[in-house]
Amino acid sequence: MYFQAQRGGVPPLIWLTLLVVLYLTVIELRPMHVSFRVKAWWFSLALLTHFFGYLLLRGYVLYQHRSGEG
Repeated sequence: MYFQAQRGGVPPLIWLTLLVVLYLTVIELRPMHVSFRVKAWWFSLALLTHFFGYLLLRGYVLYQHRSGEG
C-alpha cells in the first residue's frame, strides 16, 4: 500500500510528496534575485520541514511581490 512502509522505512507516498515539494521550491527560487546562500537556505528549509517550509516560501514570495521588492 502507499501509506505502509516496508520494514520500518519511509512510505513511498511521503518520498513522492517530498520530491514534488523540492521541485516546486526550485521552480519558485529560480526567478528570485537573491544570493545562492539565500536560495540554499530556502531549499534546506523545504527539505527539512517538507510542505510547511514550502508554504513559508510561498508566503515570502507573495510578500515580496506585494511590497514591490521583487
